[in-house]
Amino acid sequence: MRVKRLTGDPLAWVTVISTPIALVILWDVSIEVFKIPSFLMPPSQEVWESIVANRQALFLHGQVTLAETLIGFGLSVAIGIPLAMLIVLSKLLDRILNPILVASQAVPKVALAPLLLVLLGYGAAPKIIVALLIAFFPVVVNTASGLRAVNRDTIKLMRSMGGSTWQIFTKVRFPTAVPHILAGFKVAIAFAVVGAVVGEFVGSRTGLGYLMLSATGNFDTALVFACVMVLTAMGIALFYSISLLELVLGRFNRLSRMQQPDEGFGAYGM
Repeated sequence: MRVKRLTGDPLAWVTVISTPIALVILWDVSIEVFKIPSFLMPPSQEVWESIVANRQALFLHGQVTLAETLIGFGLSVAIGIPLAMLIVLSKLLDRILNPILVASQAVPKVALAPLLLVLLGYGAAPKIIVALLIAFFPVVVNTASGLRAVNRDTIKLMRSMGGSTWQIFTKVRFPTAVPHILAGFKVAIAFAVVGAVVGEFVGSRTGLGYLMLSATGNFDTALVFACVMVLTAMGIALFYSISLLELVLGRFNRLSRMQQPDEGFGAYGM
């Protein structure tokens, strides 16, 4: 659900709040009906009690996972957007890089994580790189798709008016691509969380992935579910942060268009 709908529709907030409550009720009812042992699936009350009891550990390890996620996502944006620009602007690079990008996604990241661990040690670097590798692809693909989703007649008109490649890119291609780029960000930020946790599973001394493995070894299922809940909340918060950015940029774009003087083709700055 988009932030725009939430801010404009009170009923949407009811849906957002009631859905998790309904899922928790279904969770507890399922445990009672099917007689599921608590060591397999603890009731929601036990999970909540574990969150409260281990709040300090969850907070400290959550900070590590969040930092790895944000750094990996930031690197995927910093590398992915310029690379997508090069792919769109150069047919030669498009032919060279496209197979490499597809092949990079065919390689399972879980298989790369142990190699990165051997090369870079038990610090944050392997987890950041795994998050980068997982989040990188949707940023590149969505950005390139958005940059190509431009009316060709508009580009021909700009060129006939003497517009340079850079002017066409900044005034036509990039504004058109912004919704696609933000859609890629939404997917990438969720994947970055997964990448950070996968890296922590393979080898780490900190992070929510490490805490989940430690809790599993101690048969503390409630703490495992508590970590899952924190990771879920983290992913939702990051996703809606991108949605909020999308809403702000959309309003800013509409406002700038309203304030821009109507100068015909001169508005392109040529």
